[in-house]
Amino acid sequence: MDEPDINNLIDKIDQLIGICDRLQQQNHQLLAQERSWREERLQLIEKNDLARQKVEAMILRLKSLEHDS
Repeated sequence: MDEPDINNLIDKIDQLIGICDRLQQQNHQLLAQERSWREERLQLIEKNDLARQKVEAMILRLKSLEHDS
């Protein structure tokens, strides 16, 4: 290989290293976002369950009042 070919190859390897570094950073960011969304999803599921329980309790109370009247 002559000098220009080696320099060209070195440049391409440096570019690949840069791309790998950026992809690795993006991957870490995406994994962090996924964790955050999963935690948020669990919180929303819990809130939804709590709201459903409250509504069911209100319905039972209303039915009870209806039968008492």
